[in-house]
Parts: sequence; structure tokens; C-alpha cells
Amino acid sequence: MRKVAVTGLGTINSIAKNTKEFKEELKKMTIGIDHITQFDTTDHKVKIAAEVKDFEPTLYMDKKLARRYDRFLQFAIAATKEALEDSNLEGEDWKENAAVIVASGIGGFKTLYKEFLKMEKKGPRVVSPFLIPMMISDMASGVVSIEFGLKGPNFNTVSACASSLHAIIMGSMLIRHGYVDVAIVGGTEATIDPMPIAAFANMMALSTRNDDPKTASRPFDKDRDGFVMAEGAGVIVLESEEHAKKRNANIYGYVEGFGMTGDAYHISAPDENGTGAAKAVELALEDAKVDPEKVKLANCHATSTPAGDIAETRALRSAFGEHAKKIYIQGTKSLVGHGLGAAAAIEFIGMVLQMKEGFIHGMPSLFEPNDELKDLNFPKETIEEKVEYAIKNSFGFGGHNASIVYKSL
Repeated sequence: MRKVAVTGLGTINSIAKNTKEFKEELKKMTIGIDHITQFDTTDHKVKIAAEVKDFEPTLYMDKKLARRYDRFLQFAIAATKEALEDSNLEGEDWKENAAVIVASGIGGFKTLYKEFLKMEKKGPRVVSPFLIPMMISDMASGVVSIEFGLKGPNFNTVSACASSLHAIIMGSMLIRHGYVDVAIVGGTEATIDPMPIAAFANMMALSTRNDDPKTASRPFDKDRDGFVMAEGAGVIVLESEEHAKKRNANIYGYVEGFGMTGDAYHISAPDENGTGAAKAVELALEDAKVDPEKVKLANCHATSTPAGDIAETRALRSAFGEHAKKIYIQGTKSLVGHGLGAAAAIEFIGMVLQMKEGFIHGMPSLFEPNDELKDLNFPKETIEEKVEYAIKNSFGFGGHNASIVYKSL
């Protein structure tokens, strides 16, 4: 099987509009969580989120498309544009069979909600004919393919908050087995809107720390009370090692292995023992043929929910044994919030950047871990550390578990 290289990165999120900014803001542990500005939160019990501020879509596409496209599609194009520029892929031949798998857990909810309100007020005749294509989550892959002329396998992975890690895995599979040489993968999401905020709040999934938004997302902290909704996109260019080296591409590192499982447990709650998550980690390590003791960093799903964080740490203990105490355990959602279907891709990019630059960002909102977690290694401050092997975890409602072992150069 062929090796899978990472050769391009692009992101837009609550603390950065490109990867250069993202690297610097991660190092500084900048927190992108604040009070919601996209709608009136007067009647909402949750009033905070991690928004992309001052986003101008016409910097990435023409005005006609910017007016038509839902915000999640705008983010997808913005991140893809940067990733392709970063990869420095030239010519047109590579596009003929380049895969596109840009995931979204929810899709164009802003368009759906806007058109629903129009219909309620004025009737069915005013509903936009573009509602369906702007709403369906596979359209992120569709518009990326159209905008950049990419004609290979084109589809979406939808597995809630694991969507974009599954997209990276699917792209890696296509390259490994020789179906494509290049895959454009990642995720995008834009659901900071009245109904999603209300729905997640009513299921008691969101933090209600409205008076202190900067410390609202507290992965692994004993006082964590839920996640903070975020928006944005992350897109990665994957290539076969042979294709990348033939064109003298800059290679960040390699997707060495991956694992996928299902909890078969509950529609939203994780298995409290992390059994399925542990199996995904074990499968990723086995697939990568990596000694578990070589892994020094776990970039975790770490949503800051009471049940989720405990289940994930139990999974790490099960998969790594005593070595789990030596791994740096990190939750990037403490800084950028939870981007749902885009979260894993944004966090994967953050992990790649950290490993390339030789640092591990801290979690300033982690004040005191749960008693069960006090023997684990959580960096509170950014530390200078070169990491060769890391694992990235992502889990989704419905019991979807995905893990990737990544090797940095």
C-alpha cells in the first residue's frame, strides 16, 4: 500500500483566517470564544460561541457566488483555496482524478432557517429554488470540486462531530489503494444560529458560562459544563508519497494509520468506559505499525462535556496502559470551541502545525482536572517540544469513533 503524505493545509476559524495566524494564535493560546453577535440572544440561555469575526467571502469568490452560498460553503472554499496554494500543485492534469471529501455534520442550516421563516411569513411561493443545494451537506464537496475543477471521487462523510476525521481517513484510503494520487479532505460548519444553539442548550450539551466566555470551554476540568459551539473550516491536501516526491512537494508528514469503530451504545452519550474509542485507537496504532510508546501527543476530541472527557481518557488508558500518563493530552476546543463536523479537520491542522514548529499549546481554561485525571499529563501552558508521533481522536453522536496516527517530519 502507498504512503499518504500531507502537503497542504488551509483553515478559517475563530482565532485565525489562515494557517500562519493559526500557528501563532495556538502558540499564544488565544481563545476565540465570546458573546454571540450573529443573532439576538436575549431569550436564549446560552449566549456565547466561537464565531469567525469579520469574514469577507468576496476575498475568496465572486460576489454572485458569495450572495448565493450558505456560510458553510463559503468557509469550505476559503479553506480549500489556502490549502491548494500551500500545496503548490501546478498544472491541470492532477485535477482529473483528484478526490474531494469535504465533510459537514449539519450543512446549510442558516439557509434552511432563513427560508423556513420566509415561508412561514409569506407562504411557499417565496421559498428559494436554491434552498436544497445550499442546504445539503454534500454540497461542500460539490462546490469545492466546481470552484477548483477537481474531477475525481467526490462525496461527503456525515458522522456528526467525527465527520471530518472520517473524511481524512476516506481520502487516505483512496490514496493508499491507488484509486487517486491527490485527495482534498476536511470539514466545514456554520451553525451559530438560533435553533441549533437552543437545541444543543436544551439537551444540556452547551456551556452556560455566559459571564466568563473565555473560560467556558474547559476540557478535562472538574467544573466543565458543556461545549461551546464554533464555526469554520479545515481542509488538507493529501497525496501519495510518490506523487508528492516526484514534484518535490513540501511534505509536512504522513497519515500512518487509522481506526474506526462504533459504540453501539446511545444516540448522544458515549460509552462511559470508552470501549469503542479505545478500540479505534488500538486499531490506528496497529494499522500504523507504531510502538504505542512512541506516541507523545494525543490531540483529543475533548469537548468539555462531563461524560465525554472522562470516557476519552479511559479509552487512552485502555489503549496505552501506563504510557498514557506520559502522553501530552491536549484539547484544542479549549481555544477554538467545537466546530462540529469541521472540528476534527481544524484540530488536525493545528496538530500538524504544532508538530512541525516544535511546540504543544496549553489549555489555559484547565484549572483543576477531575480527581480521576490528576495523574495524566495536561499542558496548561505552551511548551517547546518536538513530537514525531501523535494520535488524533474524534467522536460523534451515534457512537462514531475515529482515530488517526500521524507522523511529522
